[in-house]
Amino acid sequence: MGDQYSVQYDRLDDQPLSVAVAEAVATFCNEDVTELEPLHYSINADALERLFEPRANGLRSSGSVTFEYSDCLVTIAADGEIRVESA
Repeated sequence: MGDQYSVQYDRLDDQPLSVAVAEAVATFCNEDVTELEPLHYSINADALERLFEPRANGLRSSGSVTFEYSDCLVTIAADGEIRVESA
């Protein structure tokens, strides 16, 4: 595993953020996404989606959330960056 992996998530895309997070962690850990524990064991995936979904007045412009998932530290920033590092 490298020190850190970062990917840009398109918040206007149809792919759920939770899927993008799982794929980013799988890539960082060099594992198949199906081998990871379910994301909802670490964080409420619905709440995560709502936190970063487009609002009536546009996209959230600031803020981030960090949580531990599958022995990794995952940070999602308002600009759509998903950063994964070793926990």
